[in-house]
Amino acid sequence: MRGAALVAVAMTGVLTLASCAKDSGGDTSTGGGDGPCVTAADPPKVSSSQSRSREQEDVDASDLRVGLAYDVGGRGDASYNDAAAAGVDRAKAQLGVKDTTESTAAGKESEDAKRQRLNQMAQQGYDPIIAVGFAYADAVKAIAPKYPRTRFAIVDDDSVDAPNVTALVFAEEQGSFLAGVAAVYKSQNCHIGFVGGVDTPLIAKFEAGYVQGARAVSDKVTIERDYLTPAGDISGFNDPGKGNVVAKSQIDRGADVLYHAAGASGRGVFEAAKAEGVLAIGVDSDQYRQKTVAHVKDVIMTSMLKRVDVAVYDYIKAVARDDLSSLPERFDLAVEGVGYATSGGKIDDIEPILRAYKKQIVDGDIEVATTVAN
Repeated sequence: MRGAALVAVAMTGVLTLASCAKDSGGDTSTGGGDGPCVTAADPPKVSSSQSRSREQEDVDASDLRVGLAYDVGGRGDASYNDAAAAGVDRAKAQLGVKDTTESTAAGKESEDAKRQRLNQMAQQGYDPIIAVGFAYADAVKAIAPKYPRTRFAIVDDDSVDAPNVTALVFAEEQGSFLAGVAAVYKSQNCHIGFVGGVDTPLIAKFEAGYVQGARAVSDKVTIERDYLTPAGDISGFNDPGKGNVVAKSQIDRGADVLYHAAGASGRGVFEAAKAEGVLAIGVDSDQYRQKTVAHVKDVIMTSMLKRVDVAVYDYIKAVARDDLSSLPERFDLAVEGVGYATSGGKIDDIEPILRAYKKQIVDGDIEVATTVAN
């Protein structure tokens, strides 16, 4: 587990930043103290954002047999896997897909298990096969060449160089930047937190964007950061109990808005926020609307939307059309591959500010980093 806190204190016009290294155990400073947390001027307002024009054409995918290999947690995780499931469900409803199969990874399972899962789907004639998560990279690399006529996609990994493999990757850091902005505007203590599931480069993109967004609007915000498990131990994505404990420790140190990128473990973060009377930010799906966390939805002020559902649906549609060139290289803010949810109305008052920052990112005026600059 990694714990870190970043403290910024303004003294005699000089900004002093103190940041802790990995395994430092966090910082108990309360951060902003008296007065508003936001120290940056609001960006120029823009008109209400318009959803990108999505192609509306009749596509018949009824002949496709779609295989979906979930990451740990599977359908029902109220997050990442559920978003992928929603994409397939939409393809059933709108594109006529009839034959699908699903299988879920177990915590700490072997590479052989992942390969067997994909191999079995390919042997049974499923095409395309969608692997949900970077943990499938080695398995896809091993299995795809054996079935050159079967089309594979992998979410969150672009390391597999094969003609029959499509990478579905996202600009998580961009959506997380907006989550960081929102957290600072809603924090009463000028003290916020980030809970990552597994300490990997992918989840570090969420952290990096969140930290950069928060710092963009406040030079005195304190940011708690913890990971549930180290790289290689994917149980951090499916351990709500540990999520609860880590979130509670951040709250005890003063954080009053928590953002998680922890899959099914996020339920524990929400429950800790509910018990302690603070706010939380969901991830991947609009978690305010997820049935599995409905009992704590009143603390979910927004969610960083990572549109895995859009990517999966668009991929199936592209396969049905036999034209993968229509897919973006990366699902970012410009194509609404990431974004934020407004369910519950808790960020209605700051949405003009979020739209303005979104425009600056899309226009290239703000470049969001994928790693944290401590």
